[in-house]
Amino acid sequence: MSSMIDSRIPRFNQAVLAAVVFVSFLIGFFWTVPLWAIFLLGGVIAGPRGNPVQALVRYLVLPRLGPPSSVEDARPPRFAASLGFLFLSLSTASYLAGLHTVAWALALLVGGLAAVAALFGLCIGCELYVWIMKSKGRFLQPKSGELI
Repeated sequence: MSSMIDSRIPRFNQAVLAAVVFVSFLIGFFWTVPLWAIFLLGGVIAGPRGNPVQALVRYLVLPRLGPPSSVEDARPPRFAASLGFLFLSLSTASYLAGLHTVAWALALLVGGLAAVAALFGLCIGCELYVWIMKSKGRFLQPKSGELI
């Protein structure tokens, strides 16, 4: 049985991620990129409780907004966060290797995709997960699991 998450949690996280990456680029401060890679990894490993931004939203913001109007399967956003972690890690390695243009291009790619997801609800990583699972014949609709 898969877990379900409040749909507002990943959208808020994506909005903050996009804003941080774009502002960091504009001011030339790279070190938020590896920090966000760590945040995404925490979310991949432990769900919304493992990502400090998602935990903040879950425990401080959402209780004031009331119950969610929609929930979603946790697997696609977790896969998307895995991809974000991978690309931000590659970005960090590129930066450390002196390839600053490559590093910023990778980070801005993640920030741009996060912005699209936050603004339009189109999570490319989530859609990629569904496509991969369907192509392998392994995608199952989520059952009503616990809300995490």
